[in-house]
Amino acid sequence: MKNKILFCLFALFIGTKISAQMQLFDLTEVRLKEGPFKNAQDVDLKYILALDPDKLLASYLLESGLPPKADRYGNWESIGLDGHIGGHYLSALSMMYASTGNAELKNRLDYMLSELARCQDKNGNGYVGGIPQGKVFWDRIHKGDIDGSSFGLNNTWVPIYNIHKLFAGLIDAYHYTGSEKAKEIVIKLGDWFIELIRPLSDEQIQKVLATEHGGINESFADLYIITKNKKYLGTAEKLSHKAFLNPLLQKEDKLTGLHANTQIPKVVGFEKIAVLSDNKQWSDAVEYFWDNVTQKRTVAFGGNSVSEHFNPTNDFSGMVKSNEGPETCNSYNMERLAKALFLDKNDVHYLDFYERTLYNHILSSQHPEKGGFVYFTPIRPNHYRVYSQPQTSMWCCVGIGLENHTKYGELIYSHSKNDLFVNLFIPSVLKWEENGIELEQNTKFPYENQTELVLKLKKAKTFALNIRYPKWAESFEIFINGKEQKITSKSSEYVAILRKWKSGDKIAMKFQTTLHLENLPDGSNWSAFVKGPIVLAAKTSTEGLDGLYADDSRMGHVAKGKFMPLDEAYALVGEKADYISKLKETGNLRYSLDSLELEPFFEVHDARYQMYFQTYSKEEYKEKQELLKQQEKEAMALEAKTIDKINCGEQQPEVDHLYKGEKSNSGYEDGKFWRNTRSYISYQMLNKNKKGQFLQIIVLDEFNSNNSTILINEKPALIIASDKKTIKIKIENSEVLNIKIVAKEGKTSPKFAQLRIVTD
Repeated sequence: MKNKILFCLFALFIGTKISAQMQLFDLTEVRLKEGPFKNAQDVDLKYILALDPDKLLASYLLESGLPPKADRYGNWESIGLDGHIGGHYLSALSMMYASTGNAELKNRLDYMLSELARCQDKNGNGYVGGIPQGKVFWDRIHKGDIDGSSFGLNNTWVPIYNIHKLFAGLIDAYHYTGSEKAKEIVIKLGDWFIELIRPLSDEQIQKVLATEHGGINESFADLYIITKNKKYLGTAEKLSHKAFLNPLLQKEDKLTGLHANTQIPKVVGFEKIAVLSDNKQWSDAVEYFWDNVTQKRTVAFGGNSVSEHFNPTNDFSGMVKSNEGPETCNSYNMERLAKALFLDKNDVHYLDFYERTLYNHILSSQHPEKGGFVYFTPIRPNHYRVYSQPQTSMWCCVGIGLENHTKYGELIYSHSKNDLFVNLFIPSVLKWEENGIELEQNTKFPYENQTELVLKLKKAKTFALNIRYPKWAESFEIFINGKEQKITSKSSEYVAILRKWKSGDKIAMKFQTTLHLENLPDGSNWSAFVKGPIVLAAKTSTEGLDGLYADDSRMGHVAKGKFMPLDEAYALVGEKADYISKLKETGNLRYSLDSLELEPFFEVHDARYQMYFQTYSKEEYKEKQELLKQQEKEAMALEAKTIDKINCGEQQPEVDHLYKGEKSNSGYEDGKFWRNTRSYISYQMLNKNKKGQFLQIIVLDEFNSNNSTILINEKPALIIASDKKTIKIKIENSEVLNIKIVAKEGKTSPKFAQLRIVTD
């Protein structure tokens, strides 16, 4: 439904609709003022400058046959995703330069581009990339030799996802800084990619796209926007994953169990292609995805997924129990989708999601003093988050994190040809020089429920100033130069004031917010406290914050400290009407709740915390707590005797355990992930201090030694017990176990769900 807005001519309000197309301001036109977002931008700037461009460029030089000027970074930059942070770095430099004007950022960007151009020239065919043995890998793809699954393509870790980061970085460098060098490099790279896939059939291309590939379709849509050459738009459509798109076209929910951040960038691409080609079917599919994820799969702070995958819409218990809660990358891409839909549909309700996620997930995902980015944000009560460090952590959410805090100015304001829209209440200054308008926004929101706009005009000017009336506002008042204005519009609409404005005019907005409890989408009794768009949480302890600041280990982004029993978490007991009344406001969005203090989640750092609380009537409390206590006791006992484990079919656990395989498939059924093979799959597990005595394997269908063989360190496994779906193997006295599962000729192995080294 189109938004209704009310226009005022000399204080007369008249109902009408938005007709002009919404547009963004350049980041160069908006500057942040002091506040949480400006602080986050400043902290991110320090992190960006702490990184060494030569280390980020090393893999590109190596793969081009040029001597690197420094050793490449370790961590993910040296175990298969070599070069991916370099692409993110181009984006971060470009957007932070546009947002701040810091000259060092532009110098670094120009240097990065000159070195990438040198690599591209050396390769001679338009290619530039950091993927290990990339020339051999891409030659196999060009010849149609394709063996891929969810994250491995020809036993290479998400190579198209990797190179997409370079595409995106080069496009951002051109978009935000006007760099002709970036444009030249990315057009050559795009032409190389078109030639790479030219011999492939549509079926082969779709087989390639079965592996995580980022938003490669969006990149080619962007190349079409840059060049107006239709071959790029055609390639964008060709690189759109039909196996994922088709259910969306049919309004079928096939998302459960899918790797979440594999899918969201595809949809951002679908949306852009739909707009460029006027494809209503694709546009409707995007809206179906949006509604599904935001209404059925998103928790209070804006995140979605558990252990990187979409969980069942009717059961969020896995997320509540996990230390691998919503991934920051997901919210980054959902924010991009929200922005695109807002601009396309002229519909203010997309801003409700954007704002909630911006404050509660994006802002909270960086340490506000020491810097460092968060990968997983658990909602498990009394758990915590881990922060990256510039020299040790090269995760995907570090690349995204570098970008996240550079572009807070992108959607505070927007405009049509003549009219101005105020979307977010963030202290900032807008300079719309083309229209001779400067606007300063002064606010302490969310700590105070008001904001003030001050106009500075070269001369008196008639235009509509459109102010968002947020969905969360219980009331909304507008004062012009101290005089209250009549408002008849509703929340999730714009209040538009059309008048002849003069320099020095002040527009003040005052609003009320209500504290309420918001349940998980599955309707279970877990609830979060929310005030306006702000999610509140309580610090619960600083005990056992193992790995709080990450080292360079492969899974250093996961908070592996001790799990605190769920049955010992704070619960709300009694009548629902009393839950809110128990809170005592202490100021600055803080509330006392017995021994706890609730505060904005984006302020909670360096501590365990509780965001979600179970709600019980007095009658059900004892019974349900006893059941939860028993479940926790059993889960803790299993984890206590576990030395190492792999959930088969999940990306990070498999990559962490050096997965390799051929003719392998993975999937999700009955709440479990799995992997099978018609050839082989292999992993490396660590038996720390040789404490483990057994390898326990769970399969989803019957294990039969006539179909497959299990090898440990190249020797046949000694199976001491098997009940068809659970296999127990005696392991040798070794700290490293190389496990290989081989399907016998012409056979398919069972679906392996989990491998676990245990002490007994």
